[in-house]
Amino acid sequence: MEKNNLKKFRKIKQLTIRELSEISGVSMGYICHLERGTRKNPSKDVMKKIADALDKNVIEIFFEN
Repeated sequence: MEKNNLKKFRKIKQLTIRELSEISGVSMGYICHLERGTRKNPSKDVMKKIADALDKNVIEIFFEN
């Protein structure tokens, strides 16, 4: 996974990283790494939790450029 749309959709929902973390159950640090691209290939479970929290599907956030 080269790039994702996580930050874009988080900003559209007007959520801070902390708020997204609380809603999704994914740590703030991990979300930061995903947004920066310093962590790649999150698990299906993590992608699903984040997608659900943003009312999007996994493909929109993690696989469409």
